[in-house]
Amino acid sequence: MSSRTDLRGGSDRCPQIVKPWWFVALLVLSVSYLPRATALVEGLYCGTEVCYDVLGVTREATKGEIARAYRQLARRYHPDRFRLEEPSLEGETKESAQKRFLVIATAYETLKDEDSRRDYDYMLDHPEEYYQHYYAYYRRRLTPKVDVRVVILVTICAISVFQYYSWHSSYNEAINYLVTVPKYRIQATEIARQQGLLNRPKEKGKNRRSKEEIREQEEEVIRDIIKHKIDIKGGYQKPNLSDILLCQIVLFPYYLTNYVAWYVSWFYRFTICREEYGDEEKLYIIRRYMKMSQSQFDSLDEPLRHSFLEKQLWIKENYEVYRKEQEEEMKAKMATDSRMKRYRRWMRNEGPGRLTFADD
Repeated sequence: MSSRTDLRGGSDRCPQIVKPWWFVALLVLSVSYLPRATALVEGLYCGTEVCYDVLGVTREATKGEIARAYRQLARRYHPDRFRLEEPSLEGETKESAQKRFLVIATAYETLKDEDSRRDYDYMLDHPEEYYQHYYAYYRRRLTPKVDVRVVILVTICAISVFQYYSWHSSYNEAINYLVTVPKYRIQATEIARQQGLLNRPKEKGKNRRSKEEIREQEEEVIRDIIKHKIDIKGGYQKPNLSDILLCQIVLFPYYLTNYVAWYVSWFYRFTICREEYGDEEKLYIIRRYMKMSQSQFDSLDEPLRHSFLEKQLWIKENYEVYRKEQEEEMKAKMATDSRMKRYRRWMRNEGPGRLTFADD
């Protein structure tokens, strides 16, 4: 009874917890099997081997020593030089030698480049930074070997060549068209006769040419005069090297300086000093109102541009009146145009009928 009483009396106090010895042993064994940080990761550099050990050099080896070790191993394990009868290759097969050569080549590629070697040494010294090692490795492998600046330069040159070729083709098309226009053909013929290019003496004997040859020569003369004497403006003007993209980029600082100087001069003359606009300044303001480029504005006829000055279109109010007049004139032309009349008649008769049929 006393023993029971003591046990019951001791029930009010906290019992002492004693862990068995096998629990502690299991905990120590589990901790020993936890994954430890290691720098040798399969898929990175030489895999689970150290690149220095693969080449048989130390971490302090120079680039010359690394290259020398690689050449010695390459002569031994290269698939084209592999020999089974060599004593040092006992137990090796051609397949195993080929795999070994790939590891040797990987080790050499890793250690011969200073940046790659620095990343590899950092991985050996800091094995716990898994993600950093993966990023550095694949960034170096996937980064293009060609300098980006070279790629940009080649692209700009290709675009510039295409631009010049396209503009030159458009210019030749314009010349071929102008040769067939009577107005320009007559002008070119008169200039050729004044210069004596078409008034040649008749040839006799063996040197006499056929009518076809004479006609072809006259066409070449007229074409050459149109090309050099007639100023073609707008989108079909003669191509200029300074207009291609490459030259524009090279000359950009020059153009920017000129624009800043021009803007400062404009502001000083016409805003501060209140000078009167000249014809060139007036045409510039009109062009800005019309939202036209310089080449588009230059393609307009000279009398038309002179009429802009007579109407004083550089004044905003006058230009708004002129713009509304042009819009009304365009509406009147469209109203009297026979094609527009046929289109409206078709919409009145056939268009709604088809829509009704579709709805039904």
